[in-house]
Amino acid sequence: MSEKAVAQMSFEEAMRELEQVVGQLESGNVELEKSIALYERGAALKAQCEAVLKAAEEKVAAITLDEAGQPKGTTPVDPA
Repeated sequence: MSEKAVAQMSFEEAMRELEQVVGQLESGNVELEKSIALYERGAALKAQCEAVLKAAEEKVAAITLDEAGQPKGTTPVDPA
Protein backbone atom coordinates (compact mmCIF):
# COMPACT_ATOMS: atom_id res chain seq x y z
CA MET A 1 0.00 0.00 0.00
CA SER A 2 1.28 3.45 -0.92
CA GLU A 3 1.98 6.19 1.60
CA LYS A 4 1.31 8.88 -1.04
CA ALA A 5 -1.17 11.52 0.05
CA VAL A 6 -4.61 10.58 -1.24
CA ALA A 7 -5.34 14.10 -2.48
CA GLN A 8 -2.31 13.89 -4.78
CA MET A 9 -3.35 10.59 -6.38
CA SER A 10 -4.72 10.19 -9.86
CA PHE A 11 -8.01 8.37 -10.27
CA GLU A 12 -6.18 5.23 -11.40
CA GLU A 13 -3.77 5.27 -8.44
CA ALA A 14 -6.57 5.77 -5.93
CA MET A 15 -8.74 3.08 -7.50
CA ARG A 16 -5.87 0.57 -7.57
CA GLU A 17 -5.08 1.16 -3.90
CA LEU A 18 -8.78 1.09 -2.98
CA GLU A 19 -9.03 -2.36 -4.58
CA GLN A 20 -6.07 -3.51 -2.47
CA VAL A 21 -7.66 -2.13 0.70
CA VAL A 22 -10.97 -3.86 -0.03
CA GLY A 23 -9.14 -7.13 -0.72
CA GLN A 24 -7.32 -6.95 2.60
CA LEU A 25 -10.51 -6.16 4.51
CA GLU A 26 -12.45 -8.94 2.78
CA SER A 27 -9.76 -11.49 3.59
CA GLY A 28 -10.64 -11.29 7.27
CA ASN A 29 -7.00 -11.81 8.20
CA VAL A 30 -6.38 -8.29 9.47
CA GLU A 31 -6.21 -7.23 13.11
CA LEU A 32 -8.87 -4.85 14.38
CA GLU A 33 -6.65 -1.76 14.62
CA LYS A 34 -5.28 -2.32 11.12
CA SER A 35 -8.83 -2.91 9.84
CA ILE A 36 -9.88 0.47 11.20
CA ALA A 37 -6.89 2.19 9.57
CA LEU A 38 -7.60 0.41 6.28
CA TYR A 39 -11.25 1.41 6.41
CA GLU A 40 -10.31 5.06 6.99
CA ARG A 41 -7.80 4.96 4.12
CA GLY A 42 -10.41 3.30 1.90
CA ALA A 43 -12.96 6.01 2.69
CA ALA A 44 -10.43 8.70 1.75
CA LEU A 45 -9.53 6.86 -1.47
CA LYS A 46 -13.23 6.53 -2.39
CA ALA A 47 -13.75 10.25 -1.80
CA GLN A 48 -10.76 11.06 -4.03
CA CYS A 49 -12.10 8.85 -6.83
CA GLU A 50 -15.51 10.51 -6.57
CA ALA A 51 -13.98 14.01 -6.64
CA VAL A 52 -11.87 13.27 -9.72
CA LEU A 53 -14.85 11.72 -11.51
CA LYS A 54 -17.08 14.68 -10.66
CA ALA A 55 -14.50 17.12 -12.02
CA ALA A 56 -14.25 15.09 -15.23
CA GLU A 57 -18.04 14.93 -15.59
CA GLU A 58 -18.30 18.70 -15.17
CA LYS A 59 -15.63 19.28 -17.78
CA VAL A 60 -17.37 16.96 -20.25
CA ALA A 61 -20.73 18.59 -19.55
CA ALA A 62 -19.26 21.99 -20.35
CA ILE A 63 -18.32 21.10 -23.93
CA THR A 64 -20.35 23.25 -26.31
CA LEU A 65 -21.66 22.12 -29.67
CA ASP A 66 -22.20 24.06 -32.89
CA GLU A 67 -25.37 23.99 -35.02
CA ALA A 68 -24.29 20.69 -36.62
CA GLY A 69 -23.79 19.07 -33.23
CA GLN A 70 -19.99 19.15 -33.48
CA PRO A 71 -17.85 20.20 -30.51
CA LYS A 72 -16.73 23.80 -30.87
CA GLY A 73 -15.12 24.42 -27.50
CA THR A 74 -15.82 24.50 -23.84
CA THR A 75 -17.51 26.94 -21.53
CA PRO A 76 -16.34 27.51 -17.96
CA VAL A 77 -18.14 25.40 -15.39
CA ASP A 78 -19.85 27.41 -12.69
CA PRO A 79 -18.39 25.99 -9.45
CA ALA A 80 -21.66 26.34 -7.54
